[in-house]
Formats: sequence, structure tokens, C-alpha cells
Amino acid sequence: MATWQCVKQCGACCNLDPSDRPDLEEYLPPEQLAVYLSMVGEDGWCINLDKDTRACNIYEARPAFCRVQEDTFVAMFGIEPEDLNDFAIACCREQIEGVYGERSLEAIRFDKELGIWL
Repeated sequence: MATWQCVKQCGACCNLDPSDRPDLEEYLPPEQLAVYLSMVGEDGWCINLDKDTRACNIYEARPAFCRVQEDTFVAMFGIEPEDLNDFAIACCREQIEGVYGERSLEAIRFDKELGIWL
């Protein structure tokens, strides 16, 4: 069974374009939604992403909605804790494919690093 992990130098989750996430208000309370929207740059990418290294400039202080952890995902999406791993894998794969493409190097690296390389 694959175990979710963040794949370094991916950054797909930093593509915050609200038009790609019309349901933001369903899982982010107003105060978190305001923070989220304040992080969106003109190009739809997070203003805290170093685009050269694809690393987060505020990683240690990033908001809760940027963290893949049980309490965050239970609160935001109402998933059961035992479903976090599979849900996180599916969310990341969907985001990576949406941003970079299904056959992108990022998608291939994600599968390879999770041990689901086909």
C-alpha cells in the first residue's frame, strides 16, 4: 500500500487559482478563505512559492489548509482519519495532473516516490 508523502520540488498544490476551486467556501471558513485569497498571486500561484526551486518560503509557518494532516483534513473535508492516506494521494494526484498533466514528470515522480510506479 502506498503511503502519502509530499514530493519535493513539485509545487502543484501551490497553484491556488480560485477559479479552479469553485467550492472553496464549502471547506474553508471565512477567516481561512481570506488568508487563502490573500496568498493568490496575479498568475494564480501562491505568492510564497519560490518558482525557481518550487519550495515554500513560509513552510514552517504555512496555514493549516496547506498542511496534509489528520485534523486539518477531517475539519476541511469531513473524512475519517483512517481515510487520510488514500484521500491525500487522490487529492495530490488530481492536482498534479490538473496543473502539469497526467503524463508529466511531476506525475511520474509522484507515483515513483510513493512506490506505485507502473
